[in-house]
Amino acid sequence: MKFMLLIHNRPGFVEELSEAERTELFGEVDALMAELTASGELLGGEALADPAQTRTVRVRDGVPAVTDGPFVEAKEHFAGYLLVECESTERAVEIAARWPDARYWAMEVRPVMTGSGTEM
Repeated sequence: MKFMLLIHNRPGFVEELSEAERTELFGEVDALMAELTASGELLGGEALADPAQTRTVRVRDGVPAVTDGPFVEAKEHFAGYLLVECESTERAVEIAARWPDARYWAMEVRPVMTGSGTEM
């Protein structure tokens, strides 16, 4: 099964870490990415730009309304994702629990539907 692991964190938190903390955090990410690549479970992933560069589009009565940012009141944001293919939801949760952001904020694990979407 394919799973999207959605990474949530707070803008600027990495800059607040000491150099040693940043090195440790990025070392954990690098090790996990290497493990998932070697096992063939990693299908892809990307970090996302700062939420200040986000635009939210809502169309009402045929008129698009564009606002800055994902949510005005949000302190946390969707920061990036991993796409993995593994045998079970439990394995996807295990991977998410090892991602450093899970210790500070949250990781969301969502099954990816096929084109028809009928399997869910």
